Amino acid sequence: MHYGADYYPEHWPEERWEEDARLMQAAGLNVVRMAEFAWTRMEPSEGAFNFGWLDRAIALLGRHGIRTVLGTPTAAPPAWIMAAHPDATLIREDGRPVTYGSRRNYCPNNADYRRHSARIVTAMAEHYSGNPLVIGWQIDNEFGGRCYCPVCQAAFQRWLQDRYGSLEALNAAWGTEFWSHIYSAWEQIPLPWAATGTHNPSLALNYRRFMSDSYVDYQRAQIDILRQICKDVPITHNMMGFGYPNLNYFDLARDLDWVSWDNYPRLRGEPDPAARALAHATMRGLKGKPFWVMEEQAGPTGGSTVALTPRPGEIPYWAWQAVAHGADGIVYFRWRTARFGAEEYWHGILDHHGIPGRRYDEVRSMGEVLERMGDRLDGSRVSASVAMVLSYDSRFAFQNQSHNPHLDYPRVFASLYRALWKRNIGVDIVPCVAELGRYRIVLAPMLYLLDADTAERFRSYVAQGGTLVMTCRSGVMDMDNVVVDTRLPGLLSALFGIEVEEYDSLEDGRAVAIKGVGPLQGPRGEGSAWADVLALQQAESLACYEGEYYASRPAITASRVGKGRAVYLGTLPDEALADAFLTALGARPEFSSLVRADSGLEVVERTADHASYLFLLNGTGDEKRADVGAGGHEWITDREVAGEMVVPPLGVRIVESPRG
Repeated sequence: MHYGADYYPEHWPEERWEEDARLMQAAGLNVVRMAEFAWTRMEPSEGAFNFGWLDRAIALLGRHGIRTVLGTPTAAPPAWIMAAHPDATLIREDGRPVTYGSRRNYCPNNADYRRHSARIVTAMAEHYSGNPLVIGWQIDNEFGGRCYCPVCQAAFQRWLQDRYGSLEALNAAWGTEFWSHIYSAWEQIPLPWAATGTHNPSLALNYRRFMSDSYVDYQRAQIDILRQICKDVPITHNMMGFGYPNLNYFDLARDLDWVSWDNYPRLRGEPDPAARALAHATMRGLKGKPFWVMEEQAGPTGGSTVALTPRPGEIPYWAWQAVAHGADGIVYFRWRTARFGAEEYWHGILDHHGIPGRRYDEVRSMGEVLERMGDRLDGSRVSASVAMVLSYDSRFAFQNQSHNPHLDYPRVFASLYRALWKRNIGVDIVPCVAELGRYRIVLAPMLYLLDADTAERFRSYVAQGGTLVMTCRSGVMDMDNVVVDTRLPGLLSALFGIEVEEYDSLEDGRAVAIKGVGPLQGPRGEGSAWADVLALQQAESLACYEGEYYASRPAITASRVGKGRAVYLGTLPDEALADAFLTALGARPEFSSLVRADSGLEVVERTADHASYLFLLNGTGDEKRADVGAGGHEWITDREVAGEMVVPPLGVRIVESPRG
């Protein structure tokens, strides 16, 4: 297990570094991330490199058993680069350039900026190639930000030419006949700048795809340099979890050796353990293997304002939750709070004065447990019998046409995940192209855009015994973001045995009463955001509407296909109805040793060939109990346990049981 902090030696007198390294070692830290915002320090002018300070920091930390992940510094360009190339500045949707003074202010398609980026990455790679203390690379920092500059417009036009081949094909696919927008030259195609009204949905979606691809390509250019020079040193990029809307993270992860992300549970408001769990599951799912948290919250966040300080116990609780969900590395942001700059109130493990306090003690306490555990978690994976299909194409499309404020793609996705999370059901987040056969249940909420290959993959999964759950606003559009010309859910109608006769957008917070029927007889609840008025073909009704003009019509249906079933949610059920629905589906946790757990106690299992690790995480303010059956060794308290256990508020217990 890698355990560390983001360290900025360039912010502190060199005579302080030894004390920092000593304190890190005492807390059990074994890795740091460095240099991702130090471009000017490493290259004060073009081609004049200075790595001496960084060499000394890496060597000093190494003497204390601490290895380094180096960040390429391209997220924060030096003033001398942007002054020389003002056209490399990112342009907003309204056509205005961002001003110099923050970060992430560059255009990823600008040739001059790419040239400067390649030079610093090459110099770093050549200088640190073969250094055994450098164990990994991080590309840039938190990619994002859509650019609307002339360079991006020309690149977008080339991207479209590669995708469609001809203007005739593009015009036909997009329906540019509407509003007389037929293009007769590639140069006529705009970016979706701020306009008098709504842009063509096909244009808007493809621009979002293009900008995501632009960052994938920019990242790949850096990866190619590092792989050529540094050979087998693994490469990552720190992403921003499930919530970040602008990039297709499946695409961004493809070229990386491992995924990392930045976890700030108290960034805004009260922490939400279910939201954190979903973010971890998403990051784990990008490559289907363990990930790192490259920035784990270690203090109150703050820019112009300062957020609540993590309450006693929250810092290790958040970190252990990440480990439970598949993290093999926890790196706190940051080691010591900066005394200057835009993030001088974004607190780290140590406050501005650099004296260890309560937060340091909590980090050290977790380090002691990890030291006792040694390499036991190495090679272990999170157990999951359910998958949720995440479609960035559908998410991008809803950004342009949200239908109504309550029909928000990430909100709907998260609400269904939460229903599973509350039942302690392990969930993998997968792309549309994933192999689904190993999952008992697959949920694909609001799969707005659908192609024939995905529809056939779903049909095959159900026919072979799987349970597929989909929702309203699925199968609505083709992959060009054009509405299908058949009754909804389009390519899925035969599989689900239904047709959507019409639909009702439940805006303004409206809801419609629903009651369970047939196999779901008994429970009542409400549907919100949307209501499909369904006609049964081969399906049976599991719930019907009790209100509006479509009272008594089916709201939830199920169809038997081969050995499996296809279940359709015509509306978005409330929490109580969703819970009853999951019970009817047979959705249940599958743990090797757990007998029972109190409601509100999060339970996650990591399994390896030799053992299983049952994580009991109490994110509430009350004691929780769990019966772990035969039990095993509990690592937080370092004792043997069996039967009923008590987990204190914000407490964690890890029970290791032998397998085989």
